[in-house]
Amino acid sequence: MSCTVEERQRVRRAARAIRDEVATESVDVLSPSASQYGEWTLDAVLRDADGVPPEVLRELALAGLTLQPTPSQARYEHVAATV
Repeated sequence: MSCTVEERQRVRRAARAIRDEVATESVDVLSPSASQYGEWTLDAVLRDADGVPPEVLRELALAGLTLQPTPSQARYEHVAATV
């Protein structure tokens, strides 16, 4: 398996786990060409969150993803993490 495939799978697993753990508006996996970071990226919008919940941080850490700084908006928390 190539490094790219492994990275994509890690991001997809984390995305599924986050969907299962917390209330979300959306959770997307972006390819390096579609991501502003140029890497496999998990992009999530969490509903009714005050900051990034511990469950989300745990899943990002388990997948070995790096949390990117993103601003929250009203009652939504935006989370972006890269491989």
